[in-house]
Amino acid sequence: GRVLMAQAPTGIGKTLATLFAALKAAPAQGLDKVFYLTARTTGRQLALDALQRLGDGAAGSLRVLERVARDKACEHPDKACHGESCPLARGFYDRLPAARSAAASVRWLDKDRLREQALAHGICPYHLGQEMLRWCDVAVGDLNHFFDHGAAWHALTEANGWKVSLLVDEAHNLIERARAMHSATLEPAAFQALRKTAPAALKRPLDRLQRRWSALSKTQTQDHEVLAGLPADFVATLQGVCSEIGDHLAGHPQDAVDGPLMRWWFDALRFVRVADAFDDHSFADLTRESRGRLRHPVLAIRNVVPGPLLQTRWAAARGATLFSATLAPMDFVADLLALPGDTLRLEVPSPFDPAHLKVRVAPHISTRYADRARSLDALVRVVASQYRDEPGNYLAFFSSFDYLQQALERLQQQHGDIPVWTQSRGMTEAGREAFLARFTGDSQGIGFAVLGGAFGEGIDLPGRRLIGAFIATLGLPQFNPVNEQMRARLQARFGRGHDYAYLHPGLQKVVQAAGRVIRSAEDHGTVWLLDDRYARAEVRRLLPAWWRVQTER
Repeated sequence: GRVLMAQAPTGIGKTLATLFAALKAAPAQGLDKVFYLTARTTGRQLALDALQRLGDGAAGSLRVLERVARDKACEHPDKACHGESCPLARGFYDRLPAARSAAASVRWLDKDRLREQALAHGICPYHLGQEMLRWCDVAVGDLNHFFDHGAAWHALTEANGWKVSLLVDEAHNLIERARAMHSATLEPAAFQALRKTAPAALKRPLDRLQRRWSALSKTQTQDHEVLAGLPADFVATLQGVCSEIGDHLAGHPQDAVDGPLMRWWFDALRFVRVADAFDDHSFADLTRESRGRLRHPVLAIRNVVPGPLLQTRWAAARGATLFSATLAPMDFVADLLALPGDTLRLEVPSPFDPAHLKVRVAPHISTRYADRARSLDALVRVVASQYRDEPGNYLAFFSSFDYLQQALERLQQQHGDIPVWTQSRGMTEAGREAFLARFTGDSQGIGFAVLGGAFGEGIDLPGRRLIGAFIATLGLPQFNPVNEQMRARLQARFGRGHDYAYLHPGLQKVVQAAGRVIRSAEDHGTVWLLDDRYARAEVRRLLPAWWRVQTER
């Protein structure tokens, strides 16, 4: 088996095609299972919908399992995950055989059916799902289920010698997700809060860590300081404290109820685990908080190149397909994920008529931070003019909630008759659904959103539900000491620091957002790229080849 990178435009059925190809090849390849891995809930649902369609034919005998995160599956979030606290953990292994037998008779185990089976037998849905992985043909879940350190799917694959095929949906997300999996932060505020409430038996080990943290603080000379390596004494002390907390909880299970102690212990264990794998693919830093009176710095391990930590995952799979509308440039993705040298690359031409999508650049607008105030009127004029020329539903994307709010207020001041609705910070699932519900076949207005957020990818608004997008940003990550350190590390490793740290990640988000507009061969739409930098050759070459970009004069 080999790895395939496949780039194909949004809206052409990548999910269905990829699943069909993997299932068709499974017998000849001797596969035991197909793991469909995605970064978003919407991606899971698209996979399940495709499997339902395939199930109407010869694939109807497939055993399908959907897995969700532990916190989403938990029935008693106020309880600790053991029999002394949670009723669904009490006697789990006594009731498991009957629950497992009943669940094995159900071929379609999405999260609702799995929950139904688990609760009927009085056991935890999350842990029943873990057990049922052995009996499924296709498992649909989050990227974490296979790629995270200690991920159960990978561990079971290795332990059982399974031959698995990986299908990685919207694979451009794997870079940031894998970085997050192999990064960790220790916050002093949480530690100080714990010291005030921790059991008396833990006072001495926590005081010991307090002294180490104070000593570390005295070495810091700048608000943000990159360390030459991990502070070994601090990490060793932290490891010892984790062991003592574990011993205490084993003897005092009543203290294991979810609370400050458990939460901090899990965070500390995660930090120790990430520290164990520390190497030149990551860096450690200290950040002094500007607010409050805390003297201790935040200690972070930040992964830059996740690829070396994913080697065991690629090796464990019989084959893998990474697919997305935004895998270009493929060297960028292959370098950061450390894909095998013989990885195959496929770019599927767009089936859409270029004449159906007008892509316009506004070269007189700069969305750089220093220029935003004086370019706001020009930006709003473009938005209002496009809306009045072609009324319908649009999405307007901005780099931040602050910039979004500035543009929204200016549009409402000058064109108050144009209907608008907006994404908000910390939007709930219900809020996101209400936002999308405004886009109907006969509605009109502009939805304001932040690029790279919930509405920049993974949503489907075909036909008149969405006829255009305004993208008032290049999507570049914020210029700050952390990102500058990442740029320097990527420059040293690959010689492409600015491109790999800023330009490529930003343009991937732009192309994803623009991809919401054309969802079928019948769709027509307009995308406005509202920044003068879109006229530059180094930016234009990262845009899809089928776009016919016009620079307005």
